[in-house]
Amino acid sequence: MSLIEVIQSGNYELIDVREPMELEMDGNIEGAKNIPLGEVEDRQDEILSIEKPVILFCRSGNRSGKALEYLNTQGLKDGYNGGGWAELKAVLEANRGTF
Repeated sequence: MSLIEVIQSGNYELIDVREPMELEMDGNIEGAKNIPLGEVEDRQDEILSIEKPVILFCRSGNRSGKALEYLNTQGLKDGYNGGGWAELKAVLEANRGTF
C-alpha cells in the first residue's frame, strides 16, 4: 500500500517525532501522538503494539525516516514516512472527504 492509500483508508496512527517545543512553535496535526525521535527507542514497544499502519512525520521527513528505519529493524511491519508535517497535513486535508 502507498502512503496515499493508507491515508485514504482512514485506518492509521500518526506519530510526530518532533520535539514538543517544535509543536508549540510550528503547529501540529490533530490526533497525532508526539513521540520525539530521542524517545523512539525507549517507547518502541508502545509503537510496535499499534495494530494499524503507522505514519511517522517530523519537520522535513529526515528524523521520521531515521525513526522508521530503526523501527523496521525492530519488527515494525506497516510503517510509512509521512515526511514533513506541513505537507502531510495538506495531504490529510485533501483526502479527508475520501474515507
